[in-house]
Amino acid sequence: MFEGVPVHWFLVLATTMFFIGIYGFLVRKNLITMLMSLELILNSVCINFVAFNKILFPEHLEGMFFTLFIIAVAAAEASVAIAIIINIYRRLVNIDVEKMNEMKY
Repeated sequence: MFEGVPVHWFLVLATTMFFIGIYGFLVRKNLITMLMSLELILNSVCINFVAFNKILFPEHLEGMFFTLFIIAVAAAEASVAIAIIINIYRRLVNIDVEKMNEMKY
């Protein structure tokens, strides 16, 4: 899998994805784009797990299992977050973070 591609390419890709995700999470005010940025951060972590597992322990699959666990948790987190965002939109007709300033029971 990694025979022809140097490991630093994977690290550069994962680092770029991570910082794009951090930037998107801190700068954007829309809840959907913040959720997408969080998913980008989790995917960059998955790339690191797989790359380091293949380089350090090619006969073991711990990095792959951690990646599958992260993907499962991210799917559950995304479904719950989308449900919360839909509920917020139904109440406030807006999903802008700066305009949500009151909490109701």
